[in-house]
Amino acid sequence: MDALSAETKKASLPEILRVFWDAIEPQQWAMWTSIAAYIIATILPLLAPLYYKAFFDVVSSGAVRASVVPELIHFIVIVLVLNAGGWLSFRTGLYILDNLETGVMSRLRENAYNYLLGHSYGFFLNNFAGALVQRIGRLSRSFERLYDTLIFNILPLAINVVGAIVIIWLQSPFIALAMLIWVIVTMAGNYAFSLWKLKYDRRSAAADSATTGYLADAIANHPNIISFTGVPYESSGFLDVSRKQARTQRIAWDLSSILDGTQAALIVVIEFILFYYGIKLWARGAITVGTFVLIQVYLIGIAQQLWGFSRVVRTIYEGFADSEEMVSIMHAPHEVQDAPGAQPLKLEKGEITLRDVSFAFGKQQPVLSHVSLTVAPGEKVALIGPSGAGKSTLVRLILRLYNLEDGKILVDGQDIQKVGQESLREKISLVPQDPVLFHRTLMENIRYGRRDATDEEVRAAAKLAHCDDFIDGLPQGYDTYVGERGIKLSGGERQRVAIARAILKNAPILILDEATSSLDSHSEALIQDALSQLMKGRTTIVIAHRLSTIRKMDRIIVIRHGSIVEEGTHEGLLAQPQSLYKHLWDLQAGGFIKDK
Repeated sequence: MDALSAETKKASLPEILRVFWDAIEPQQWAMWTSIAAYIIATILPLLAPLYYKAFFDVVSSGAVRASVVPELIHFIVIVLVLNAGGWLSFRTGLYILDNLETGVMSRLRENAYNYLLGHSYGFFLNNFAGALVQRIGRLSRSFERLYDTLIFNILPLAINVVGAIVIIWLQSPFIALAMLIWVIVTMAGNYAFSLWKLKYDRRSAAADSATTGYLADAIANHPNIISFTGVPYESSGFLDVSRKQARTQRIAWDLSSILDGTQAALIVVIEFILFYYGIKLWARGAITVGTFVLIQVYLIGIAQQLWGFSRVVRTIYEGFADSEEMVSIMHAPHEVQDAPGAQPLKLEKGEITLRDVSFAFGKQQPVLSHVSLTVAPGEKVALIGPSGAGKSTLVRLILRLYNLEDGKILVDGQDIQKVGQESLREKISLVPQDPVLFHRTLMENIRYGRRDATDEEVRAAAKLAHCDDFIDGLPQGYDTYVGERGIKLSGGERQRVAIARAILKNAPILILDEATSSLDSHSEALIQDALSQLMKGRTTIVIAHRLSTIRKMDRIIVIRHGSIVEEGTHEGLLAQPQSLYKHLWDLQAGGFIKDK
């Protein structure tokens, strides 16, 4: 389950706006210019109906037609200029808007991505990778939606309503007042109805997500469905979620239809009222024929703006909701941070010391208890023990992937809590149990160990790790893309790439976390020599379940229930009849491996 909702405080509206502003600020000139351009593009066409009114007043005046032609042409030229000016301002604003939105969206993605990478190892364990990727995309897209709504909906609505009512007020205060009441009633009703309807829209969206999730899960598990004759069962299950989505979607659509129908009825009513009283005013000579045209043009224009007001409200709420998830992450403090004034690690020997180290995942999950250990410079130490004993957690603490709760970890006498994280990790090569590769070429994946390495150095490291055994057989060789997480390679091939990466990094401290667990016996034999060469002169910590791989270690540390229970050489521990190491060795030697 995604732990974000449980552990991260929801972002407030000011925090969301602040994140947007930080991305806008380098281009704030574009923001103000685009707003000004769209204000002008709305105001100029708003003035055009005044000249239509004058045009029809002249036409209906009864004057000699030939005598009023120049005046009429004058009016339509002004209308042309106003509309052309509006068109030019709109297109100018659109050009600036495109430049602004693409730049801001890019910065939002970059800011979110950079902050996200600073979160701890534990944070990524508690959150789905796909959900985090979605949140970055939603943040940038929500800005686009919200800014478009401001420019294309809110600004035109405000300008058209205020401008039209002011202009009509000058012609007939009563008609302007009637239009104002209609606008207020429509907007207030629309807003209240949209807020009430939002829960049904959310249910519809949740049902859509459930349908999509069911589909994705079933398609991913197609081999299981076929193997276990589950087609009828899965079809029945999908029928349920699909029909539930149809029901919730129909309710949301029906409510939208009710709202649209009510708005349409209000337009019919207000149009009748305005023209009914307009006729009475015209009969008294209070307004002209041109005023009828003016009223109709503004009425249609305002109606078009109000028609989508419920969508505007929904878009604003959805936009801020989509932003909230990522902004919450961006306001959550990084769990593992450099101490103020942290200095780079100065490594000369490579000694690692753990002093009374304890660690727990929450109060109910103790992992390590009062562990004290010193690994001498150049010493090769193996950590073994049952699953869950705390071996991997111990090396993650050395890498400072978690904050240490109790005790100290020193590297060459320097407290790792007080040195820069990057300087610490630069001095350590890690080969994990389950290497995850980038969807990049083999050359790029291996070079990640030292990004300034030449192609020749990459190939040399790959050869030492026996990667060339399979790379040379690929059509694209080192330019072969390995697929997401390295899925195009076998587990053993991925592990060899990880070993090549560590060889290329050439760090003075080496951590091997089940580095040969995915290799077959032949591949393991090939790599053992490379690992032996890699470990020479380096402080090495090896985690292993396959005990045959650690017989040549200088010292073996046995961990159980988060504490060190035994330590010694392979031969020395085997000589102890009741030792846990001997028990584990006998299990493996008797059932899975043979002593060489």
